[in-house]
Amino acid sequence: MKSVDRHLWQRFTGIAAPYWRSEEKWKAWGLLVLLVVLLLGQTRFAVLFNEQTGEFTSALAARDEPRFWDAIQLCLVLLAVAVPIYGFYYYVRDKLGLHWRRWLTHRFLDNYFSHRHFYELNAETAIDNPDQRIAEDINTFTQRSLFFLLIFIGAVLQLAAFSHVLWSISRDLVYFLVVYALAGTLITIFVFGKPLIGLNFHQLRKEADFRFSLVRVRENAESIAFYRGEAQEAHQVKQRFAKAFNNFNKLIRKQLSLNLFQYAYTLLTMVLPAAIISSRVLSGELEVGRAIQAAGAFAAVLGAISVIVENFEGLSRFAAGVDRLDAFARIMSGQLPEQHRSAGHIELLEEPRLSLERVTLQTPDDGRVLVRDLSLQITPGEGLLIVGESGSGKSSLLRAIAGLWSVGSGSITCPPSEDILFLPQQPYMLLGTLRSQLLYPKREQHISDAELLHLLERVNLPDLAGRVGGLHVERDWGKVLSVGEQQRLAFARVLLSKPRYAMLDEATSALDIANEESLYRTLATTDTTLISVGHRTTILKYHRQVLELTGNGQWQRHRAESYRFMQ
Repeated sequence: MKSVDRHLWQRFTGIAAPYWRSEEKWKAWGLLVLLVVLLLGQTRFAVLFNEQTGEFTSALAARDEPRFWDAIQLCLVLLAVAVPIYGFYYYVRDKLGLHWRRWLTHRFLDNYFSHRHFYELNAETAIDNPDQRIAEDINTFTQRSLFFLLIFIGAVLQLAAFSHVLWSISRDLVYFLVVYALAGTLITIFVFGKPLIGLNFHQLRKEADFRFSLVRVRENAESIAFYRGEAQEAHQVKQRFAKAFNNFNKLIRKQLSLNLFQYAYTLLTMVLPAAIISSRVLSGELEVGRAIQAAGAFAAVLGAISVIVENFEGLSRFAAGVDRLDAFARIMSGQLPEQHRSAGHIELLEEPRLSLERVTLQTPDDGRVLVRDLSLQITPGEGLLIVGESGSGKSSLLRAIAGLWSVGSGSITCPPSEDILFLPQQPYMLLGTLRSQLLYPKREQHISDAELLHLLERVNLPDLAGRVGGLHVERDWGKVLSVGEQQRLAFARVLLSKPRYAMLDEATSALDIANEESLYRTLATTDTTLISVGHRTTILKYHRQVLELTGNGQWQRHRAESYRFMQ
């Protein structure tokens, strides 16, 4: 369970400080200074309004009509000036929060997509729902940081402005105020602090898990429907909701105690100031208006001193959000959990050739050996077919070459990323046009529409563009195209990008033999060297070597012309 500790400020500044030193620092500091000036204006007008409230109350008590209307007129003038200041203050605050969110979101996104962190975090159980941390937690962090910063600055200004007013009316009120506020703050922090922050931290996680389970159902709706697995899915979704519900139930029970304390604490401030100065009013020493003025100043100073008491619920949620963002940032900066740091690491070297030197692959969780001490060199033009039983490590070996699997030992030498292209069994279809699908992973190339239409013909999709409405129509391609059509589209990407090596991880599993034969035959006419994972004998002739993974980390290498598949 998280608690308010001495490291919270370090975690907060670690996330917040870079923006205020960034290329946007002059704009950020300028807007912040403007906000402080506007706060000064608000505080000054609050003092003036408090004075005039006491003035026209005294005028009413004294039945002094000219004095009363003079005070009302001055209040209206003050109102006309104060309203724009209040309105512009909130506009500037939200503007600064928006710019800060944009900068911090871009910073997290840059880290998220660099060094393939987005892939590694998929398997990192310590970090749940990275999408929510970027989309929601950053927004909450920037908005609430400014909210609490300005509340504390405003509290200091309010304390300075109204303390003088209160001291001039009643010193007894000031002494009582200090003791009352200090007691309230200590009770709030030490009695309610630890459990509330912990429960808020867990609530953020459980709510995110619940949303994620619903997203999974939407993304896998067809598979679930085919399996008729809706009862199981509903059970799992309800289980996650139950966890969020039960945690929130605990949270509101704890919150009830805090609310009761806060309400009693606030209501007493309506009674105690009047009780303390009542004798001076009743004796005629103080006007009624001065008593009203004292009550207003007391409330203002108490609010400034008791800012933690009044905002503790929001502060506890904010502290939980800081913990989540800090953990996310540390993981992306390379501060991996202990089990990852202690595991072996496969060295990746960049050279034109593709080879493996004494490579051992292990599973990250239990250290099971998939491939042991594998040395292999793939000569350009001499393709490699990787075969073996399910679970023997075929796909893991391709992931290691791609730099997606680093647990193990040895070294892998491979060409630069632009010279190697990977085709997984389930092709990725990005959101965009048919043209962008063909060009992926490049964002734009100077390729004519005629060339792209010819490319579709080469992968046996001659009518696709006409059927969907053209190359520049945006569709949800994962739903519009069958898996077989998606696999043929992925082959078109290889033909267009012309890499030195193409890694095909059962990339024709959804195709019939005729289509598979046609695609491999087309690729064989190019300068691309093929490294395939497959089970069909029909693709054997397009490779010169066969690597057979026999299980328990063992492997054998064969010449393709002499290899025979096990029946």
